[in-house]
Amino acid sequence: MSPLSSLDAAREAVSALLAGGVRCVVVCPGSRSAPLAYALAEAEGRGHLELVVRIDERAGGFTALGAALSSGRPTAVVTTSGSAVGNLVPAVMEANHAEVPLIVLSADRPEELHGTGANQTTEQFDLFGEHVRFAATVEAGASPSSPVRTALSAATGALEGVPAGPVQLNLCFREPLVPEDGWEPPHGGWDAPPVQPYAYRRPPVAALGGLPPRRTVVLAGHGAGPLAEAFAAAHGLPLLAEPTSNARFGGHAVGPYRLLLEGHPGALIERVVLFGRPTLSRPVTALLAREGVQTALYHARPAAWFREGRRPERLIDDLDVLSGFAGRGAEGWLDAWLLAGAAAQEAVDRIIAGPGAVLTGPRLAQLVWETSHGQLMLGSSNGIRDVDLAASPPTQPLARVFANRGLAGIDGAISTATGLWLGRRTATTLFLGDLTLLHDAGGLLIGDGEAEPDLRAVVLNDAGGAIFGVLEHGRVGGDPDARPGAAAAVERLFGTPHHADLRALAAAYGVRHTLVRTSAEAAAALSGPRRAGREIIEARLDRAGLRGLHARIRAAVEDAVGVRS
Repeated sequence: MSPLSSLDAAREAVSALLAGGVRCVVVCPGSRSAPLAYALAEAEGRGHLELVVRIDERAGGFTALGAALSSGRPTAVVTTSGSAVGNLVPAVMEANHAEVPLIVLSADRPEELHGTGANQTTEQFDLFGEHVRFAATVEAGASPSSPVRTALSAATGALEGVPAGPVQLNLCFREPLVPEDGWEPPHGGWDAPPVQPYAYRRPPVAALGGLPPRRTVVLAGHGAGPLAEAFAAAHGLPLLAEPTSNARFGGHAVGPYRLLLEGHPGALIERVVLFGRPTLSRPVTALLAREGVQTALYHARPAAWFREGRRPERLIDDLDVLSGFAGRGAEGWLDAWLLAGAAAQEAVDRIIAGPGAVLTGPRLAQLVWETSHGQLMLGSSNGIRDVDLAASPPTQPLARVFANRGLAGIDGAISTATGLWLGRRTATTLFLGDLTLLHDAGGLLIGDGEAEPDLRAVVLNDAGGAIFGVLEHGRVGGDPDARPGAAAAVERLFGTPHHADLRALAAAYGVRHTLVRTSAEAAAALSGPRRAGREIIEARLDRAGLRGLHARIRAAVEDAVGVRS
């Protein structure tokens, strides 16, 4: 069989991607990857897929990641050869730990050019190492169909014992890299799917008769899903749910649960049933390691975020067995948690939203949580923790909640949120800090002719890295009057202060900007009619008193609950 031309090989690859369910591909421009770009333009012209163009490979990788997260479909990103491929490493690492079906299509020089000093030529195969489920190089002229099919099976978790996750197909192309003269893509085009609003459906979970009464709590970590809420409701157990569990709702959910774990009623916990991955708070970590507390993790399928034998929980893959472990809520157990939770929530609200209270991160988090519909993405750092601390669980979920918690990095947040919108075409809100925004400022660039997302970015701008102030680094800094040298060093190394003008940044990228400084201004901006397109709502805050604020919240909750830890 004669070797395939570069364009024919690219067309075969695209056909195999379509057959495997790919409907969105992010293309980062380059010459060696041109055959793929032309073949994808033909597929889009026939209405088979959506083509998205990004000039920055890191932004492109996270955009594809977000589209895969919200759509549930494998999504591809195309790069040319050389350092372009390396820019995908952060997105691939996140996709690995978060089990996202991200397809990397890296274009490469043919074998005869390797080792010759040819421009933009390096060793790209297996560049991502253990972070991909499958990697293959397709030599120039060879058919890519079989490797593409294998890659899609690996990416979507169809291979036995292998969780879903990223894959790499390294496609080598020889010149010519362009179609013959007279080429023109078909004139149809991709029609975006209709908006699909978030619809909650409670999973069926039946409580078993004859269960022993126990002081068990259901802990819902990242990605737990509504099954955790249904399990807690069926067994009469309190639900302690992180925001990105998508289980933080219903009559059994306790909002400020982490402030109750070391005192009343948290000190009485006998057993923990864990759904998903707990990632946010040290009190939860301490609970799972507490002597005398038995823990079980619902483990119905392979997971990428831990290796078996490395976590202390008992792994259970059967809901009936899990019911036997959990038991039913002991008499008064659920009521104790709900009463303590209500008292704690009232205390939190009094500190952050009472008369005379200034706008703070926890209060802004409350407002974002209460006003977000459709899709909500939480950036890493303080914002997601503020939501976990202060946001009251609704009766029914208002939005589907996302975050890059695979590795909990701040990179790629804007691009991921843009991809979330692409995957579902529904209003998307992003809550993030100023450093997280600046880290992915290039993600604000949407080229002419590209679809502009309906994306609202709410930025908690305290001019630096406030999270370090509430960690042990805040103690190292201490009193700036007593130890000015230590305070200055901590501020420089961890606080990373800046005076970036976010209004000017937004203007440079053609994004609307609104500045708020008070709770009333923030509430008005968030609850008012939402305009199409992109906007940044910047809340300018002071982080100097953040450590003291958290201390006052803890003290108020302890007093309200009545038992100090």
